[in-house]
Amino acid sequence: MAGIPARKLNNMNNPYEHAVTQLKLVAEKLRPQYEDKSRFDNAISLLSKPTQLLADKLTIIMDDGSTESFEAYRSQHSNARGPYKGGIRFHPDVSEEEVKALSMWMSWKTAVADIPYGGAKGGIIVDPKKLSSRELQRLSRAYVRFLGTNVGPWIDVPAPDVNTTPEIMAWMANEYEKITSDRTKVVVTGKSIKNEGSLGRISATGRGGREVLLQTYKKYFDKPASQITVAIQGFGNVGSQLARLLDQSGFKVIALAEVQGGIWHSDGLDIDRTLQATIQKEILKKTCYCKGKQCHLTKCHFVGPKNILSQDVDILAPAALENQITKENAHQIKAKLILEMANGAITPEAEKILLKKGKIIIPDVLANSGGVVVSYFEWLQNLNNEHWEKALVYQKLNKIMRRAYKNVDETAKKYKTDLRTASYIVALKNLEKKL
Repeated sequence: MAGIPARKLNNMNNPYEHAVTQLKLVAEKLRPQYEDKSRFDNAISLLSKPTQLLADKLTIIMDDGSTESFEAYRSQHSNARGPYKGGIRFHPDVSEEEVKALSMWMSWKTAVADIPYGGAKGGIIVDPKKLSSRELQRLSRAYVRFLGTNVGPWIDVPAPDVNTTPEIMAWMANEYEKITSDRTKVVVTGKSIKNEGSLGRISATGRGGREVLLQTYKKYFDKPASQITVAIQGFGNVGSQLARLLDQSGFKVIALAEVQGGIWHSDGLDIDRTLQATIQKEILKKTCYCKGKQCHLTKCHFVGPKNILSQDVDILAPAALENQITKENAHQIKAKLILEMANGAITPEAEKILLKKGKIIIPDVLANSGGVVVSYFEWLQNLNNEHWEKALVYQKLNKIMRRAYKNVDETAKKYKTDLRTASYIVALKNLEKKL
């Protein structure tokens, strides 16, 4: 690591510490089954930290002729099972600890899904809303130059994440082409269709979460989907796609929240009209669209991004950022089942409380892995110069998600443990044999 001092977080909200804690808890459970304890301990030691952490300051020329510098990171956790894989986020709260944690979770995620990738994550400390399109393009291209030879179709394949878009991926692919003359665009995924992206990528994370939930909910609820209520925290791409897909599957989505506000209605929400309102910048503390001809707007309540977590619903899906459910608010969670669509949304301390209360948690490394699965499909299509129809993408995605859930569920039964621990056991077994 070179170029900038480490940006630290306090331990209470340090996602990397949470990720390491989760790993150690699972390692303790799994270790007795390994005859070669030394080899196992060495594997856990290797997986407790990134293989490589890149960090530097990127300086670009602003539109007014001045220069400005931005801190940038790329954490490459493990490539034991294939090229490093993980998104790039542009956000003011990006930190070294965050990208290290997210790269570790990505290693578990690709191993649980059993696709031939490792784990990585990157980011720039920036509020992209404060940059012009030209400034954003300069910064995106500078990031590729910062990565240099540490990225490539068989080395590290980045993807979009928070505040990064298909357009940004296209700029990055083009910059990589300038540097290497590689015109295949395989270096990144999450590209637009016109730039060799894959059909089905936009809804992939939400679709994968929906598929896992469809495999799960009948075990824990003795009522039809139409009577199962859902609250979703986060109404960006993942949250909005999940809401739309759950609504189509018959679930009753009654609460949605984004960073500036949220809405709740016992009759269920009109997802399409609500999504259109957010696109038109009508924040959810001023608009409420409920379902049905007899829908009464007077029954609509406005909720915030935090108190939506404590709503009286059957299923809660945190789909925003890390550290949303903590030991401070875990006791307030009423939902029976939590579908963790955001990475690290539940802290280890909170998870202990929730499990003690009998809550069912479908962990992030399983619930939100649909995105990286379809990124893998995009990579395959680019490598083989193929273009799959959307129906084929969905068919292949659903098959992998069902297989992943089955493996995790069977492991949970075998070890008499929760789904997160079972997911990590599956991941560690898949990783350990490659180290």
